[in-house]
Amino acid sequence: MKFFRISMMVGMVLLLLASNALAHFGMVIPERDQVTQEDKSLGLTLSFSHPFEGHGMDLVKPEKFDVYFEGKATSLLETLKPATVMDHKAWTAEYAVKRPGMYTFVMEPKAYPEPAEDNYIIHYTKTVVDAFEGGEEWNQPLGIKTEIVPLTRPFGNYAGNVFQGVVLVDGEPAPYVRVEVEYYNQDGSREAPTGRMITQEVLADGNGVFTFACPWKGWWGFAALTDADYKIEGKDVELGAVLWVEMQ
Repeated sequence: MKFFRISMMVGMVLLLLASNALAHFGMVIPERDQVTQEDKSLGLTLSFSHPFEGHGMDLVKPEKFDVYFEGKATSLLETLKPATVMDHKAWTAEYAVKRPGMYTFVMEPKAYPEPAEDNYIIHYTKTVVDAFEGGEEWNQPLGIKTEIVPLTRPFGNYAGNVFQGVVLVDGEPAPYVRVEVEYYNQDGSREAPTGRMITQEVLADGNGVFTFACPWKGWWGFAALTDADYKIEGKDVELGAVLWVEMQ
């Protein structure tokens, strides 16, 4: 019996370590990446998770949740409603699109303490939605702390397309940054042959540009990771520039 209890404890520890080893992703997922005249209401879900494996973490109410339209940011923070994603605390919002153009939704979460890495995580997360086929200036930076600026149009893409983006930190290209890429395995239908294949990785080049081909239909998350130039409670802070793109 004692051996059984020890084995159970070891198994639980290994399971916890495996879960913590997975890539973290802030998530802002709209119902679709294009809004039409027939359906002008757009639902969005905000969460924090390991999207391929379907392991969630609690997302406390974000520090900010904004929509950018024609260069102006509007707060949507008070429109958020509590929800559950992957059995953990998340948030939803409904947004009524009124004009043609490009809408960029951005979440700045509160710092997330990660005991396994002895640090804090802040993922500046965004997604871009085209309204009535009027979105043209999709490659403009927003001016947030860190972000991925698309070099490939971030909506209306076929599965198999190549996606390119440039990583910015404080408005400047970030050379040779590691970018983690993960598929939102929402229905659990995809299985990775090995643990290494759960999260894909690419490096940005000397100009902060990275390239990745997305093989499957669905949502793909790109997380460019850098270290903040400050600490929280004496601990390092991981900054993530996260962008979600749908392939169809």
